Amino acid sequence: MDNLCHTLVGAAIGEAGLKTRTRFGAAALMISANIPDLDVLSFLADTSPVAFRRGWTHGILAQIALPVLMTGAFWMWNRWRRPATDAAQTFHGGWMLALCFVGVYSHVFLDYLNNYGVRLLTPFDWHWFYGDSVFIVDIWLWLVLSAGVWMSRRRRSPRPSTYALGVATIYVVAMLTSARVARGIVAEQWTATHGSPPQALMVGPRPITPMSRDVIVDAGDHYELGSFVWPSRLELDTEHIAKNDHRPEVAAAREDPRIRALLVWSRFPIFILDAVEGGTRVTVTDARFMSRGGTFAASTIVSTHSSASD
Repeated sequence: MDNLCHTLVGAAIGEAGLKTRTRFGAAALMISANIPDLDVLSFLADTSPVAFRRGWTHGILAQIALPVLMTGAFWMWNRWRRPATDAAQTFHGGWMLALCFVGVYSHVFLDYLNNYGVRLLTPFDWHWFYGDSVFIVDIWLWLVLSAGVWMSRRRRSPRPSTYALGVATIYVVAMLTSARVARGIVAEQWTATHGSPPQALMVGPRPITPMSRDVIVDAGDHYELGSFVWPSRLELDTEHIAKNDHRPEVAAAREDPRIRALLVWSRFPIFILDAVEGGTRVTVTDARFMSRGGTFAASTIVSTHSSASD
């Protein structure tokens, strides 16, 4: 999810009452709800940053280490700051550790919900997990959580944030259930039409409209894109998107570190070939984010000699 949503979740949990458990409780919840995204610094690297994203800092070791490190940092900050004059704002190491765990795990769970993916078991298993349930920027979560935080602060009461978290939880559960059921309907309809199930399938969320979803079907040598609208309307585009993954130029392009890095992240890779002087430009992108380009694509030039030798 986006960092505004992560921050609002941390703030709402704090306003619901947990921020009073220890000094710096509100700050700890909001920071820990964002801290796994330290890996965004990988976007400063020369190679594809998406190969590093949502791996080490989101995996099982980080889920344990980050709350401990944050607790230590807040403990040191508490030692450096003046002692709290309010007994209710005393620093409690146990509560601080618990709040940091709540923040970090809220982040990992929210990231699981969308179709970008998260590698929950890093470094023991680099498998991507996809919830395909909630769009990565969800305005409904923004509205519910921000309203709860604002009203709690205005009324000096934890109830609005508690209710907001309850509504957000019901919404997320409904979206998870909807995603699972929609995927089953699409798979069943595809299988009935083609006689066999697709090689891979995504029925992913769209922005703003929870009742409709984007569909990507891996049909072997090509992808079919379309939409699913509740209760059961599946519409696929007549134009198919060729993978081009068996072309000799692609085999040569896979040796390029930038291509390999993007393929680590890619779920539905597409290879686009363009003739250039002396060879072929091979660009790999992903059917999920074809319109985004930029950081979601990588290119290399394969010489005519290289592709011919393969």
